[in-house]
Amino acid sequence: MRNLSFFRGKRVFLTGHTGFKGSWLCRVLIGAGAEVTGYGLSAPTEPDLFSLAGIAEKMHSVMGDVRDYDSLKAAFDAARPEIVIHLAAQPIVRDSYRLPRYTYEVNVMGTVNLLECVRLSDGVKSVLNVTTDKVYHNNEWCWGYRENEPLDGFDPYSNSKSCSELITHSYGSSFFTDGIPALSTARAGNVIGGGDFANDRIIPDCVRACREGRSIGVRNPFSIRPYQHVLEPLMAYLMIVQAQWENHAVAGWYNVGPDDCDCVTTGRLVDLFCSLWGEGAHWENQSEANAPHEANFLRLDCTKLKTTFHWTPRWHIAEAVEKTCEWSKAWLAGKDIPAVMDEQIHEYLEGWN
Repeated sequence: MRNLSFFRGKRVFLTGHTGFKGSWLCRVLIGAGAEVTGYGLSAPTEPDLFSLAGIAEKMHSVMGDVRDYDSLKAAFDAARPEIVIHLAAQPIVRDSYRLPRYTYEVNVMGTVNLLECVRLSDGVKSVLNVTTDKVYHNNEWCWGYRENEPLDGFDPYSNSKSCSELITHSYGSSFFTDGIPALSTARAGNVIGGGDFANDRIIPDCVRACREGRSIGVRNPFSIRPYQHVLEPLMAYLMIVQAQWENHAVAGWYNVGPDDCDCVTTGRLVDLFCSLWGEGAHWENQSEANAPHEANFLRLDCTKLKTTFHWTPRWHIAEAVEKTCEWSKAWLAGKDIPAVMDEQIHEYLEGWN
């Protein structure tokens, strides 16, 4: 994956294109010359990265709900995709406690609906369903979870993504046994990067607090998570998509996460942010006595990804936080955000050469 020339002229159907990961991925694919059709809800935040990224006029953007099969299939059939990447989700753990039914409808039936579109289509060659590191039954082990560990997420979000994994495996075994299309899942860890404006995520909370000149509140400062810059998993997704197009035998399920040195406590992450942001940024512990359950320790074993594709993470945690601060300060200063994104994408790809 030293360049993105494979994607030039390829027809790509991307769900969840207006979200944080989706907007970055659209920018990457458009820059690579792909013909991108996005299907998703209106951007979920205000401000929103999809608008800031300047990509709407460079792709076919369809506003729709993955729960609406007829609408999804109409957009899918019109796009005639060769590559399908499924990002659409209700992605917030705490929201899943508040909206469990909605979470399951989006994350489970949304997956079913998309895979039905694939099953009934001609011409799709490579499909990737993006889930989460939280799909595993978490025993709070100190070692990383491997792809053959039991799937049983605890909270409604994590559990619904476990279900999405099982659905994907069933469709592969039942309908795509000849490897056409090639079908994989990617279980990614926590991502950070410029343009994430979501509620209840630590780096967006940091940026908001600094913008407003107040202390950063940290809810779980001792929880350990695998953090990576958003470009890390996106490039891994594209690597998997290309590799399984060229060789169906590599299709499967893959953990996509950083090295062990990038599995840090939330408190350590915020310390790095405050140091790189400067301007007197600081944080305080705001642990909640009766907060909904969230895992305290979670780590992925990414040996399979690394050995199958010779994958190596490009940016470690300090550089990932630095790039996030760089983007966020450029946004606050009113700079050219598409140019900032393209420069960071270029820097990331250059680091492999």
